[in-house]
Amino acid sequence: MTDTDKSKYVEIDKAGRLIIPAEMAAQFGIKPGTRVRINENQNNLQLQFPSRLSKLYIEPTNLCNLDCRTCIRNVWTEPMGKMSEATFARVLEGLSAFSPSPSVFFGGFGEPLFHPDIVNMVARVKALGAKVELITNGTLLTREMSRELVQAGLDVLWVSLDGATPESYTDIRLGAALPNVLENITNFQTATREEYSPDGTRRGIPVALTKLGIVFVAMKRNIADLPAVINIAHQAGAEGFMVTNVLPYTKEMLDEVLYYGEIHNIGFRNLSLPGMDVNDITYGPIYEAIKMMYGSWAGINSENARNRCPFIAAGAGAISWDGNLSPCLPLMHSHSSYIGFLQNEERTSRRWVIGNVTERSLSDLWHAPEHLAFRERVQSFDFSPCTSCGACDLSGKNEADCINNVFPTCGSCLWAQGVIQCP
Repeated sequence: MTDTDKSKYVEIDKAGRLIIPAEMAAQFGIKPGTRVRINENQNNLQLQFPSRLSKLYIEPTNLCNLDCRTCIRNVWTEPMGKMSEATFARVLEGLSAFSPSPSVFFGGFGEPLFHPDIVNMVARVKALGAKVELITNGTLLTREMSRELVQAGLDVLWVSLDGATPESYTDIRLGAALPNVLENITNFQTATREEYSPDGTRRGIPVALTKLGIVFVAMKRNIADLPAVINIAHQAGAEGFMVTNVLPYTKEMLDEVLYYGEIHNIGFRNLSLPGMDVNDITYGPIYEAIKMMYGSWAGINSENARNRCPFIAAGAGAISWDGNLSPCLPLMHSHSSYIGFLQNEERTSRRWVIGNVTERSLSDLWHAPEHLAFRERVQSFDFSPCTSCGACDLSGKNEADCINNVFPTCGSCLWAQGVIQCP
């Protein structure tokens, strides 16, 4: 067995215990006494580590410079604000206590570039040795901002692009212009090339080039644009492409959803599609999108993405702009939405906060017994099947369900059904 092979295998001692290589244990933060969940899948065993924080979503602000028809702000009553220096300093202090350092994703329910100190925030997290990603609507991605983000060490920039023509884009992103956003994306890619020398180094330090990803929010009014948006992404040099469904925060947006009947989840290496109906509206754009990405079409490759929380599975947590830690983005803020599975009725989701980083350390909050118990409960996902039933009043809230789970319940969560997804 070569040294390379040792990092891919575990051994079993005479007592039947798994021996994990030291470098792999360090990579996953495995220490003596670490609690591990084992899932059986045919001839495979999957190890999950509920105690490991591997990814942290940080919401620099829940404010935004746009007025999009899909936005939660159309119905929101939550307080608005920007993360203070004192709160961010506590987040950094908390991150430094974890080894290996969790990756950080700047995003939430606002526009990260709207925070005046966002470049410094990226640089300070990167100085901890963490992978850093950020999502933006692209309107504030000026030439100077692009250069500063690259110099700060940003690893991946995700840009939301919901239309392929100025008309279709502006129809959704009210107050934004597609030509300006495309120019900003070009400026960003230029900045990545300018910052690196031909041998792939930055300031003499070997690094990977800052990558670009595109996110597309699919709905009836724009799904026909999907192939053209993928073409734009290719031309821009994007290395990742994610499609998510729209979440209707208003009843009017219910007419735009693409997921009512038999859901198919489709996943490929560089193209991530959510669960959606395959019908006369969606089949053509999906067909063309997959042909463009892979050059062939072999029908739908369905994957079972139901009853699996992508945040808990990824070892993720989320910190709001005011310093509150929640287990996931959907539980970071209280909000209401309309879900077709629930007879188009309003569903209210109450936020769940474990605590605030200004009062307790991030490590303390992450390892809090009630937080660990919740993550273990979600991993087994023994919740009521609300998205396939939706027949009782309990399914319209996340307070309790019909099999005696108490707040917060996840049976109605569209993220856990692969319908809504985030980078």
